[in-house]
Amino acid sequence: MSSCDVLIAGCGYAGIVLAERLASQCGLHCIIVERRAHIGGNSYDKHDDAGVLLHRYGPHYFRTNSDRIRDYLGQFTAWHPVEYKILSQAEGRLWQFPINLNTFEQLLGRPSTSEEMERTLAEWRIPIERPRNSEEVIVSQVGWRLYEMFFKNYTRKQWKRDPAELDPSVCGRIPVRTNRDDRYLSEKFQALPREGYTAMFRRMLDHPKIELRLGVDFREIRPQVQCRHVIYTGMVDEYFGYSLGPLPWRSLRFEPETLAQEWFQPVMQVNYPNEHEFTRIVEIKHATGQKLPVTTIVREYPADYTPGGEAYYPIPAPDARALYEQYAVLAACEEGVSFVGRLATYRYYNMDQVVGMALAEFERLRPRLRPA
Repeated sequence: MSSCDVLIAGCGYAGIVLAERLASQCGLHCIIVERRAHIGGNSYDKHDDAGVLLHRYGPHYFRTNSDRIRDYLGQFTAWHPVEYKILSQAEGRLWQFPINLNTFEQLLGRPSTSEEMERTLAEWRIPIERPRNSEEVIVSQVGWRLYEMFFKNYTRKQWKRDPAELDPSVCGRIPVRTNRDDRYLSEKFQALPREGYTAMFRRMLDHPKIELRLGVDFREIRPQVQCRHVIYTGMVDEYFGYSLGPLPWRSLRFEPETLAQEWFQPVMQVNYPNEHEFTRIVEIKHATGQKLPVTTIVREYPADYTPGGEAYYPIPAPDARALYEQYAVLAACEEGVSFVGRLATYRYYNMDQVVGMALAEFERLRPRLRPA
């Protein structure tokens, strides 16, 4: 029988941040168990055989408006500033995306102005005062043509549901701009850890009070560890043995290909909303700034989640939310356990949001878990 102050299930952002804070600020002995063979969760990165630093579970574009979160992570990494740029393949050509004035000019085939774009979109929009789903969000902003060019089929591939079945937040996360700002994201701080996410995580875990156990399933080790508190960052339905039924999740399949050329595409990411089974091709070298004579691209295929596989995305739809709320009641009654992160709270969070959630949970736990 092992013992510790805090047993943490999952070695992604949530688990690592909480372990680092509890160990360094409170002197608490933390054991992190992770069923995968590596740290970092889905943010794990590693050099492939060609020397390309790859995000192994899809591109992770760090960004935040929070100085607190940036400065906290900045203790463990220098930053490589980057503006993430993407294009979208539709109607036989590449388009500027997210939609901006440059996209509008491509549609017109001539120069234009923000004022003309505003007037035109006002004519194209479908007036919907309170959009109830992702389809209504987009058509209320840009009308049917642009919705069908860029959003409709991409969303269907990604979620295996029609946009009309998904929460407004799914497509509402993508900005529509009437200026020439062609950045994918709008946050004031956009960067990658200079040496990669994994290097940053190693520094965060480098503390004598943190004990890491990889390749270990939380359910198997839980009866063997005595602890004062549990932090659970895995799938909430799995924690409760699927007692209310399995939550719907989406998974992904990645197909990397190394090419004997410096670059494959003009930007980091090209979306394919209407063609192919994959949703996008990512060439992460554009973001990391690596200088190599070869490149590796990754085609990303959405997939059904199967038990034992990897759950990447909670499905943001009313039926899924209703089932989660039942699990949330069980979680709230579970004494001595914190449920933190995307999988444990069944919500689509960005990385900085997970860090913020973990820091908030640390402040909540700190007075309760003072060293005995």
